Formats: sequence, C-alpha cells, structure tokens
Amino acid sequence: MIVCAGSNETFPFATPIGVGLCESAVNLTRLALMSPPEFLLFIGSAGSYGNHDIFDIVESKAASQIELSYLMKKSYTPLKNNVIVSDENVSRETPLHHFANEKHPVIVNSSNYITTDMELARRFNKFGIGLENMEFYSVMQVGQIFDIPCGGIFIVTNFCNENAHRDFLHNHDEAMHRLTNYLHKRISNIEAINS
Repeated sequence: MIVCAGSNETFPFATPIGVGLCESAVNLTRLALMSPPEFLLFIGSAGSYGNHDIFDIVESKAASQIELSYLMKKSYTPLKNNVIVSDENVSRETPLHHFANEKHPVIVNSSNYITTDMELARRFNKFGIGLENMEFYSVMQVGQIFDIPCGGIFIVTNFCNENAHRDFLHNHDEAMHRLTNYLHKRISNIEAINS
C-alpha cells in the first residue's frame, strides 16, 4: 500500500493518512486493522538538515522522533525514539525490495514542528539523521507493530532554516511533479498497487 500525508500532498496512486504524527498514526492503524497491507510505502516531501539539496529524492527505511529540546539537553524521554525496520521480510514483489540492502540508510526525523534553526538542524547529521518529515515515524511505528515491511520515498522541498516555510511553499508544486515522475519510473505498476 502506498500512503501519503494528504492535505496538499496527494497522489492518485496513494492513500492519504493525515498530517502530523497523531493523524497519520490513528488513520494508518485503522487501515491496518481493516485490511493489513503486504507493505507500506510512504511518499512525500521532506526538509533537509543540510546534507541533501532541494529536489533530491531520497529513499529510506529508518525513522526517528527526536525533538529539538532533546538536542539542546532540555528534555528527555522514556520512549524509544528510533525505529529501523528490518530488511528480512521484504518481498521481491514490493517496491521496497530495491533498497532492502541499504547499509547506512538516511534516517528521517519526525515531529509536529518544523525546524527553522540551521545550527540545530545540523546537529541531527551527527546522529545520521538527514531529513525531516512530519509523518514518517508514525508510519514506521505502525509498520513495526503490525509486522508490515515499510519504507519511504521523499523529495526535499526546503532546508530546515529560517526560510523553511517560504521555500517549502515556493518549491512544493515542482517537487510533487518531480516526485510523481520519479515514482512512475521507479514503480512500473504504481497505479495498480492501491486498487
């Protein structure tokens, strides 16, 4: 099953699950309970912590949920804040099998807040975290709980700096066009997957 956030990021071949950590977790859990998919592929936009350029397309099977306050040593959590999905259950028939052998996956961090401080953003790189997307951690957690192989394909719309929102808006339409073209080339039967 191919899923996306929804709102202004919809695709004719993807099921919208909601924006942010909570909406996406609730709606994807509902979908997984009603009809468990063989795999989950999340597609959407992402902000860069500095190691990826605008319009780069990045595939990942690793997510984290680390808040800026944690990086500044202003908070702690008793929760596990990293999810990395095992490659062992990835079928050769799914779109995920192409990046099943990725040795050092780009970790995508999720939060309900967008990072606008590039100095703090660069700190994520020290942990191997390269991108920011609001929903991916929820997708990975739902996949892990239901034992569903999952991954994500992202296009960078902005850097995580003071211009993040402005650049996201400016680049979004072009990014969605490029991501759609990439997905049609990458997944030959994409229109049939969710039908």
